[in-house]
Amino acid sequence: MTVTSGSPGWYLRRLSRMGPREIAGRAGDIVRRRRWRATPPGCPTVTGARFTSVLPAGAVAEVPPDAVKRLVAEADQLMVGQAEFFGVIRDDLTDPDWFHDPKTGRRAPSGYAFDVPYRNEDLAGDIKQIWEPSRHQYLTVLAAAYAVTGDERYAERVAAHLRSWWAANPPLRGVHWISGIELGIRLLSWVWIRRLLDGWPGAAELFEDNPVAHNQVWHHQRWLAAFPSRGSSANNHVIAETAGQSAAACAFDWFPSSARWRSVALRSLERQLRANTFVSGLNRELATEYHGLVLELGLAALAEADAAGVPVPGALRLVLLRMTDALAAVVDNRLRPPRQGDADDGHGLILDGAGTDRWGSLLATGEAVFGRLDWWPEVTGTDVRTPLLAALIKPYAKEATVRPATRPDRFADAGLTVLRGPEEIWCRCDGGPHGFLSIAAHAHADALSVEVRHDGIDVLADPGTYCYHGQPEWRRYFRSTLGHNTLELDGGDQSVSGGPFLWTRHARTRVLDVDDSEAGATRWAAEHDGYQGSVHRRRVELTAASQELTIVDEVTGPRRDVRLAFHLGPAVAADLVGHRAVLTWIRDGEGRSAVLDLPPELSWRAHRGESEPPLGWYSAGFGRKEPTTTLVGTGFTDGADGFTTVLRFRAQGGVCGT
Repeated sequence: MTVTSGSPGWYLRRLSRMGPREIAGRAGDIVRRRRWRATPPGCPTVTGARFTSVLPAGAVAEVPPDAVKRLVAEADQLMVGQAEFFGVIRDDLTDPDWFHDPKTGRRAPSGYAFDVPYRNEDLAGDIKQIWEPSRHQYLTVLAAAYAVTGDERYAERVAAHLRSWWAANPPLRGVHWISGIELGIRLLSWVWIRRLLDGWPGAAELFEDNPVAHNQVWHHQRWLAAFPSRGSSANNHVIAETAGQSAAACAFDWFPSSARWRSVALRSLERQLRANTFVSGLNRELATEYHGLVLELGLAALAEADAAGVPVPGALRLVLLRMTDALAAVVDNRLRPPRQGDADDGHGLILDGAGTDRWGSLLATGEAVFGRLDWWPEVTGTDVRTPLLAALIKPYAKEATVRPATRPDRFADAGLTVLRGPEEIWCRCDGGPHGFLSIAAHAHADALSVEVRHDGIDVLADPGTYCYHGQPEWRRYFRSTLGHNTLELDGGDQSVSGGPFLWTRHARTRVLDVDDSEAGATRWAAEHDGYQGSVHRRRVELTAASQELTIVDEVTGPRRDVRLAFHLGPAVAADLVGHRAVLTWIRDGEGRSAVLDLPPELSWRAHRGESEPPLGWYSAGFGRKEPTTTLVGTGFTDGADGFTTVLRFRAQGGVCGT
């Protein structure tokens, strides 16, 4: 049965994943919302406001010329009103309608914020299309362009759009006052806009001398203090809320409550960062893009505290350091991290133009702030954000922390193992928890899945995410077991979904073995209990000499229908004959190939770009999808020796094995 977000069935399932403390807190939120509706809080009068959290002299001059070039090119596109959000090209950003969704053509209804039916796409449109421009991260790009060029056109456009947004979105009215993550990220954007516009004559008039700005900043912080994400929802949202609030309370220290908000938010940020992060440094949501989002948010909040001379809890820097080392450990040779779990292209702070590598930028910032280790991959790209953040963050006491002496390949607490071989072969094996907290909101049903790349090219690919709201059949597909490189039984997922961001039963996975003791070979084995009455066990071995990856799947229990899927990356073409597929692709103008020998016990078929039901798709980013080839084998689980798959890569200049 399909349960849509916001339906009575969904509410019952959602309630079942909450504890008594969370239920009590949410009941208090309802009472507070009703009280605010009747008597909205009022902003205190601000006098003598100043902005002192400016960039140190010379910081902007440290931005590399090629990063400036990309930034200005992006800013010039924005100045003519052009931008892309989640695959939708917009040309209306010279004078935006803050409530219009260009994807569906709908306009979000107005009214008291907590009455707006934002989950209903038929009434409100695609909410992410509406929310994204109002994070004002495109305005931080324009402000950064002003900072590096001194061209006042950029500053004037930023000021015009902020005044437009503030006029159209009075406190507690409309769709932009519903979600705390939106308010938190928006506050971060405003802090950086003010900082980057510091040399512009109109900056003070726009912010510290402007009662409208005071009212907006105060109400954003009051909202975040009153309605924190709690309990089963305390994931990346609560990080954005606390990071935004602490940053604003440091930089816009204008209100009687600022010191209290700052102290509470920083303590909460430190506590929630620890709760959201494994000791190994990986994010507990096991959704890689949220690792990046949380790391960006944490670094931005740290920069504000250091710029304002506000002490931060010691564990906050340590968690961010561990997250940075973990990211350096899991990326492939092209600095691409795993494509694991949900991904919605969310960023904590954007100061760069298109074409800047997000992961290279984060590692560059980590190198500047924490120092690189000998085993770190080399970062050759440049960005705007790194020198500006590094100019604000205090140097880290490097002797205070023990860091990995060699590159980790196993993260036992997260259940993630990376097997690396010659010719830049990279293989991620998933043997971790289903997700984070009781709802595992951003998890996929991907237990024991593998993801394989060759020199950065997706060969056996994780298909991605594509969408969250409004297209339930596509949301189900990209989260499903069949939508990953693993084995499905009886047409069902390993974990049970109760809605687009809710799992009511989680498969339990256990890593049995990780062995690299034999020269030239690494092995991994794990199992999960998601199929009641059966256990799926998988063994993976990467052999260096033959450039060969072997996958063996075994299922204990009664005879059951099985589908085994292997999703190829969009750059890979496949010629399937029987149970053998010859794979070919191009990297840097050079032809590459591999042979995929599939289990002969199953009947194999290639699927590409099918929609009823969805199968054979790859999503490179949120809102974007393209056809790709998926190989699916069907049969039964009565094979005594299991199902063996062998992927043989062609040696450079050689011939594929036969």
